[in-house]
Amino acid sequence: MRLPITAWTSIAHRASGVFIFAGMALLIWALDASLKSPESFAALQECLASPLTKLAMWAVLSGLIYHTIAGVKHLVMDMGIGETMEGGIMGSRIVIASSIVLILLAGLWIW
Repeated sequence: MRLPITAWTSIAHRASGVFIFAGMALLIWALDASLKSPESFAALQECLASPLTKLAMWAVLSGLIYHTIAGVKHLVMDMGIGETMEGGIMGSRIVIASSIVLILLAGLWIW
């Protein structure tokens, strides 16, 4: 059985939500470190300069981007737009294309 593109975008939307939940630990840690003291802020800046940390931040940001765009698609569908199979396919293609563009731009921004 081959899943349609609408199923893949729905599954990815749910998976990105779980990924964001897990990635929040990293973001909360960074917020705590940035507010603790000037020394911990300087240490955080040094840590964020590492390629591995940048990659982790990019991954969490990518999940946020995809989840947000797919969520907006669901809100648009709740208004009655794109509820047909053709509309769902077009919406899924728009979600994937815009997510790819914004995730690449986020990567350029981080690096």
